[in-house]
Amino acid sequence: MKYPKTLTVLLLGVAVVAQAQEKRGRARDFGVQIGILKTGQHNAITDVAGVKVGHTTLIKEDSIRTGVTAIIPHEGNIFQQKVPAAVFVGNGFGKSMGLSQIKELGNIETPILLTNTLNAPMVANALLDYMLALPGNQNVKSVNAMVGETNDGGLNDIRGRHVKTEDVLQALKTAQNGPVAEGAIGAGTGTEALGFKGGIGTSSRVLPASKGGYTVGVLVQSNFGGVLQINGAPVGRELNNFYMMDKTKQVKADGSCMIIIATDAPLSDRNLERLAKRSFIAFGNVGAFASNGSGDYSIAFSTYNKNRVPYTTREKVRIIDDLNNDEMSPLFMAVWEATQEALINSLFMAEDMKGKNGRTVKALPIKKTIEILKKYKALDQNKLPMAIEN
Repeated sequence: MKYPKTLTVLLLGVAVVAQAQEKRGRARDFGVQIGILKTGQHNAITDVAGVKVGHTTLIKEDSIRTGVTAIIPHEGNIFQQKVPAAVFVGNGFGKSMGLSQIKELGNIETPILLTNTLNAPMVANALLDYMLALPGNQNVKSVNAMVGETNDGGLNDIRGRHVKTEDVLQALKTAQNGPVAEGAIGAGTGTEALGFKGGIGTSSRVLPASKGGYTVGVLVQSNFGGVLQINGAPVGRELNNFYMMDKTKQVKADGSCMIIIATDAPLSDRNLERLAKRSFIAFGNVGAFASNGSGDYSIAFSTYNKNRVPYTTREKVRIIDDLNNDEMSPLFMAVWEATQEALINSLFMAEDMKGKNGRTVKALPIKKTIEILKKYKALDQNKLPMAIEN
């Protein structure tokens, strides 16, 4: 198994899955094109300038399958130069930390960290250590740490709370621009989605110049139930693998999903919340139904420089740029497309995983999936001429 430089993996004498696995790749590698807008250079959240992503993956012995993923909005001190942000709660069965202040003040002042449910407080504590140690923060006495989570207890010894301070700091230290590692890595190591192995996925869209030329990037931690659909094709049903399909087969329904959205468009927290809401259309499009025990959240932020929120200022009035409401529709389309593709990428890039109590969760069978997509004419859709204005 080959890992990118952005990934730290701790393997202590364990063969996660011994048998040969089907060749993995991103959805577009197999002709799965979602939507009509163009992707950014890396088709990742890091296509939004300044955004970095890092992972630490913990695979130890026979039952530790977890990790942490860090999303850093810009390269400066984010506490001193906060970014406008918003939260949309699709289903509030979650233990994320820091959401209420984002909702109240409309900004984020730390990197966004993703991990497992019971590790969230410990990861937040490590994030506080990181923030307080940054140059310029010597006199800071309050920090709103943003930590998202999903429950990976099906494969991981979640009660052991194995993500430690050094793992968090490593994810932050190794965060990079450029391509983003996906699948069963970082916070997605032990996750499951739509009856298959889930994980981290990402995608991006770039608007035509006539619509502002803005970039929207999405990163997901997929860990939820439903009946998989891709471009409208009933993949989960055709593969006979979905929630409530059989009383004798327990297919995951709960677990949660974190959707992180970045854009360089000049948006206020009000319009960022509107953007975040649209990601849940995509969440449903891939077959999710937000079960009772699935905490499903979207967090959106803008990197637009003029709209940053300084920690200290002498100005009593803050003047920002904010797109008119009528200009938001192209961005809504971009986040809808990018979220779908990020979720599908998380499945395509994940591999079979054996974990706690010898339980194995199989990855989405790509060859069979492609056959299904061909059957429903849901493959290579963008080979037809399209009139997308520049």
